Amino acid sequence: MPEARGLIGERLIQRAISIAKEHGAALLQFTTDKTRPDTHRFYERLGFIASHEGMKMAL
Repeated sequence: MPEARGLIGERLIQRAISIAKEHGAALLQFTTDKTRPDTHRFYERLGFIASHEGMKMAL
């Protein structure tokens, strides 16, 4: 049930935002892989913006 998964995820993120605000947090940040456009749309729909570029090297 992808729609239920999205709804549960949205509720969890909204709760995380509420808790962060209650505790005076000024920033909430998530990391997601660049190859997951559905995930990016999910976070953007909730008000997040893409603001950083990560770097890594597989050894």
